[in-house]
Amino acid sequence: MKKQQRNGYARVDRVKEQIMRELAELVRTELKDPRAGLITINDVEVTRDYSHATVYYTVLNGDRAASAEALEHAKGFLRSKLSRRITVFRVPELHFEYDHSLERGMTLSHLIEQAAAEPDVPDVE
Repeated sequence: MKKQQRNGYARVDRVKEQIMRELAELVRTELKDPRAGLITINDVEVTRDYSHATVYYTVLNGDRAASAEALEHAKGFLRSKLSRRITVFRVPELHFEYDHSLERGMTLSHLIEQAAAEPDVPDVE
C-alpha cells in the first residue's frame, strides 16, 4: 500500500506528475530533432526508488517510428534538462513507450458509430 501524505497523494505520485509536466514542456520547447512529430506525453510510471520512469506518448502528426528514434536519441538530453527542473535524489532513467490507447479508443468509437448507423433489424418470431 502506498504511503499517504497529508494532502492524500503519495510522493511518488507527485514526482510522476511533475516529471510528466516537465517532460511535456521539454519535448515541446527543447526537442529540435526534425524526425520528431507532434509528441504528446500521456502518462509516466515511476518505480518506487525513482531509478526508472516509463513515459507513455502519442504522435499526433508525423512518423511514429521516426518520433520514437528521436526520443530515444534525445533521452540523455531530456534527462539532463529534467534534472535541472525537478528536485529528487535521483533523476530516473527514461524509457519511452508508444501509447496505443488513443488509437484503440478511436477504433472503438468508429465501431460504435457504425453499429449505431445500421438500420434496426426487426425481431422475427
